[in-house]
Amino acid sequence: MPVGNPLQEVRYAARVLRQSPGFTIVAVAALALGIGANTAIFSVVNSILLQPLPYTQPERLVRLLLTFPNGNSGSTSVPKFMAWKNNVTAFQYACAYDFSGPGLNLSGGSMPEQVKGIHVSADFFPVFDATPALGRTFSREEDRPGGPRLAVMSHGLWVRRFGGDPSIIGRTILLGGEPWTVVGVLRTSFRSYPPGDLFLPLQADPNTTNQGHYLNAAARLMPGVTIESAKAQMKVAAERFRAAYPAAIGKNESATAEPFQDSMVGNARQPLLILLGAVALVLLIACANVANLLLARANHRSREIAIRTALGAGRWRIVRQLLTESLLLAFAGGVAGLVLGAWGARALVTLTPGNLPRAAEFTDAAPLDWRILAFTLAVALVTGLLFGLFPALQISRSDVNATLKEQGSRSGTGRRTWVRSALVVTETALAIVLLVGAALLIRTFESLHRVDAGFNPSHVLSFETSLAGSKYATTAPVDRLTHDAVGRIESIPGVIAAANVPFLPLEGGFGLGFDIPGRPLKPGETSTGGAAWMYVSDSYFKVLGIPVQRGRVFDERDTASSPRTVIINESLAKEFWPKQDPLGQRIVIGREMGPDFAEGPREIVGIVGDVKEGGLGSPAPDVMYIPLSQLRDGFAALNNAMIPMTWIVKTGPDPLTLSAAIKRKMVEADGQLAVAHIRAADSAVAESMARQDFNMTLLSVFAGIALLLAAIGVYGMLSYSVEQRTQEIGIRMALGAQRADVLGMVVRQGMLMAGAGIVIGLAGAFGFSRLLTALLFGVKPNDPLTFAAVAVILALISLVACWIPAHRATRIDPQLALRNE
Repeated sequence: MPVGNPLQEVRYAARVLRQSPGFTIVAVAALALGIGANTAIFSVVNSILLQPLPYTQPERLVRLLLTFPNGNSGSTSVPKFMAWKNNVTAFQYACAYDFSGPGLNLSGGSMPEQVKGIHVSADFFPVFDATPALGRTFSREEDRPGGPRLAVMSHGLWVRRFGGDPSIIGRTILLGGEPWTVVGVLRTSFRSYPPGDLFLPLQADPNTTNQGHYLNAAARLMPGVTIESAKAQMKVAAERFRAAYPAAIGKNESATAEPFQDSMVGNARQPLLILLGAVALVLLIACANVANLLLARANHRSREIAIRTALGAGRWRIVRQLLTESLLLAFAGGVAGLVLGAWGARALVTLTPGNLPRAAEFTDAAPLDWRILAFTLAVALVTGLLFGLFPALQISRSDVNATLKEQGSRSGTGRRTWVRSALVVTETALAIVLLVGAALLIRTFESLHRVDAGFNPSHVLSFETSLAGSKYATTAPVDRLTHDAVGRIESIPGVIAAANVPFLPLEGGFGLGFDIPGRPLKPGETSTGGAAWMYVSDSYFKVLGIPVQRGRVFDERDTASSPRTVIINESLAKEFWPKQDPLGQRIVIGREMGPDFAEGPREIVGIVGDVKEGGLGSPAPDVMYIPLSQLRDGFAALNNAMIPMTWIVKTGPDPLTLSAAIKRKMVEADGQLAVAHIRAADSAVAESMARQDFNMTLLSVFAGIALLLAAIGVYGMLSYSVEQRTQEIGIRMALGAQRADVLGMVVRQGMLMAGAGIVIGLAGAFGFSRLLTALLFGVKPNDPLTFAAVAVILALISLVACWIPAHRATRIDPQLALRNE
């Protein structure tokens, strides 16, 4: 044994591990699974939760939010933003900008291209540290109503579309058929949320009465100002706004500021932390497995350790040497885990849902950065200490005299058997916790699949076109384009019907208040009620198979000059006309938006089925549908500048096979429109469940690894027990014990451990499942069927793991066993 030289101790440990290749391979493989899984998940958590935003002093960035009793809202109106900007002195800069970056038709090449443009106020650039690599950004003076058409270009678009030509500064580009002058190109590293290709002046009127909530707002705190101070000032500013515009702010509404990164991550934080906790349990199971292997190996090395102790080696010298072996194992497992984690991180890139915050940063990032390397190193070090220290202390505590007097007998069960049994019970219990969590998420996913979304996306193609620009700034040209394009598309063989709509179901929407003439408002309320609001063309309900319960759908009778009409869904009908027939009743929509959007009463002409607009796991909201032809010009100009138009086409054959023909018809209708985001509409359903699918898949993988490791633990413990009890079993069989008796004895030993682990694990799972409550749908956290099914599955797998060594025990030859002993 080496004397005091750390390098010699490492060499000796490596030599010892090489002499037991089977033990070393199994131990390293178990550790690699645990460490690799942790590394892969940490790479996601690192990119989304831990990495600071890519801006200078990101801790000074805040998002400006409206607060309500049931939560916060990120949308704001121009008047509210102006109130925050002008009344809160905690902000060095404050800006407003679009929610998602509307598509813009960039023409001038062989084919128009739809690019993402974001309308931003001038202070967007200093708020987000968006410095130009070429040229400049636009000024506050240029960001006023009637200001020049200027564009600041992203570095990516500049390189991709214009070949990185520096003469782009000052050049005119065509957006929506209108000339815009490029004044700057942003630096390569700049990243915006939402992503954008072009940044255009918002040019909002500071004196507008438009109360539409269609903007994001953010600010950069003054140096030295705390977030608490900003929150207090925002609350005061909200009360000043209430005094100036009492009808434009709810009685329970206020305003606040929240760290920008926290606001971005939102409700993704809890699921990611749960996954990180779950994968930590996998590592604990792996540690228990390796600790069990070390304890089993300790019996074979007990005489070796006793001899070294007798020759003068101190207890802590022995502990240090054994810990060196454990740390060397952990290092090897860490290296293998790092490789496995890098592969796992790349695999996670394909699984990561696009609606996960900062998902693009994770997919674009290098598989491993210094934080991940440091995390893996730390995990390997802690793991080595975790699984190595206890076995080392146990071995070093051996009685030298008793050990040297033993003649290699294996008839006893060993003094450390209870420790090994406890580790197996622990593994089983942790596996149960993960299995219950995975089973609950699987049942949630199945429940979501069974939900009636209220529409049928099968055989429906969807695509987008940008209508931004003066050509489609009013409703009449949009209506003419719709009739022309729909007629052309419906002439294609195989097309059943076509329509357009601002959003597909499950992908967002607008919300407006409404009044019912003759009904008084409740104290403090600004409208009778509120509901989702959409403008749709005639065949919308036919294309998506939304059932008509009563009345009619829109048709040629609903024109710009005909009486205003509206269709509502069942949910709204039941809530506001529970004992009346809504057909023929009248409502006034959007009065709170201001005079530019005010309109007269609309007659309810139809009631349609409920659609899960907000997600499959959410109740169907109240919805109001108006005909596209009757959309107010103010709404047309505002919405077309913010979002692209979505077109939907119902087909007989696979819709993607008709995409080229449909695209040609759109070019015939308007050759300046770029057709983008072509896909089958049922992908919207899949995308709406992408996060649940991500959580379920990962937790199921972790549970599978845990189940495998637990089964190996039970098998390894019983295999060792059979080996240790060979003489005892031989005597029993020599005295007349039947093979069935031996089989039952060994299986009982294993199932007692598994049973104890299952009972303890179910108790732990009861607590763990509470953490999953927000992620579940259609199943309760303490669902007895799930708990029972998981217990039965683990019991059966444990039974198989017990049966193999038990069957081997029944094949022991009594004479041979006694002779060998």
